[in-house]
Amino acid sequence: MHRPWTKEFYEANYPGKHVEKDVVEPIKEWTIYRGDKVEILIGKDKGKQGVVNYVVPERNWVTVEGLNCEFKYMGGGRGIPKSMVKEEKPLLITNEVALVDPVDSKPTKAVWRFTDEGEEVRVSVRTGRIIPLPDESKETYDYKVQKFYVEQPKDTPAAEAEKITFRPRLMTFEQEIMENMDIKENKVPCKTYWY
Repeated sequence: MHRPWTKEFYEANYPGKHVEKDVVEPIKEWTIYRGDKVEILIGKDKGKQGVVNYVVPERNWVTVEGLNCEFKYMGGGRGIPKSMVKEEKPLLITNEVALVDPVDSKPTKAVWRFTDEGEEVRVSVRTGRIIPLPDESKETYDYKVQKFYVEQPKDTPAAEAEKITFRPRLMTFEQEIMENMDIKENKVPCKTYWY
């Protein structure tokens, strides 16, 4: 569940620890996003509807807010009592959750289609209605919504970022410095090879 740069991921996969690899082929056409209302199709919460609050596209997983939870004890020791923690468990989007159609609040499959204007939209297979993307799906890791983002003076202007400032050449670092300082060298360096 944890991203590779987090402490929890490192503790679960630290160097030297044997971990069984579970290879999953990611889905190419993703139709469920953070903020979507879904219905759970398996387990003790089967038939309940909730909002997706976390998406792991590498594993085809989503977690639903307040549903499919597991309780476990955390902490304790040195006179501190243990506390019970509620943790949402992941669900596969292929067969464990279904997107809810906003027209009649029933589960449906969704596909991507193009409108007459050429815009790509999600469409309910059962009713044929467009299912809009939630605002939460457009949030970045910094939790900024794109429509509220204003370019600030510290940002690099697009024209400046597009300038070509480096031209690769077959010269060593020392040769470039000598050329810039107009230093002439008669010796020819031996050839080096990179493999």
